[in-house]
Amino acid sequence: MTKFATVSVFLMGLLILPVSTQATGIPAGTSTSMPAPRLHLVGDSTMADKTNLNYPERGWGQLLRAFMTPELSIINHAANGRSTLRFLNEGRWQLLVSDLGQGDYVLIQFGHNDQKQDDPARYAAVDSTYPQLLRRFISEVRSKGAIPMLATSICRRSFNDQGKLENNLADYAEAARKVAASEKVELFDLNAQSCADLTRFGAAASQAYFIQVPAGLYQQFPEGKIDNTHLSVQGASWIAQLFVRDLKTRQHPLVQFVWRELL
Repeated sequence: MTKFATVSVFLMGLLILPVSTQATGIPAGTSTSMPAPRLHLVGDSTMADKTNLNYPERGWGQLLRAFMTPELSIINHAANGRSTLRFLNEGRWQLLVSDLGQGDYVLIQFGHNDQKQDDPARYAAVDSTYPQLLRRFISEVRSKGAIPMLATSICRRSFNDQGKLENNLADYAEAARKVAASEKVELFDLNAQSCADLTRFGAAASQAYFIQVPAGLYQQFPEGKIDNTHLSVQGASWIAQLFVRDLKTRQHPLVQFVWRELL
């Protein structure tokens, strides 16, 4: 056989043989995993992104990105002052649903503004409207082939005169637990975890996790501001860490995208 014929036979063999395998035994060019899902966050100001980075307030969804690998796309739909009812009536929910893809995750956390009975635009009764809307959200997420998850409202820093923490979101947290159980969705009990931590921290040490603005520093608050609902950078990192550690504890599918537990 001539040299030219030998080369021709070798090249023909490459065309008809399976693609050569790498050291892993997987054919070169083969995709070994599905595209990473997206994680949609739905909630209020305690979860929302804050655009004014000169002010210390942060939402825990904003800090969550610092714990996860960039392969997981985190889309934060949470917005200040929103309840389940207002989020729906403003069209924010419908916009989210229209963007959902197969296998996306949607984490829903409301309660802080749902309990405001003096505001009809936001109030969602804990024994009727609130659980009804959570069930609607779950159903509509599932209809798009996406995966709904619930989180209970994070704890406010509310200590009484005796130094005991008062959980004024307990009824909304319990309502979310019941919906999660009946609808068989993952529940991240941030209320129970954050309340337990605040009790352990105590009234004084827990100040660092919420907004404690001194007078004479910010134009918006010349007299200073004490805010025991909204989170500081440390507070948002703390809640995000609770969520990440819960992912790891239950070996949730999203745990593959956890980069670290400590910033």
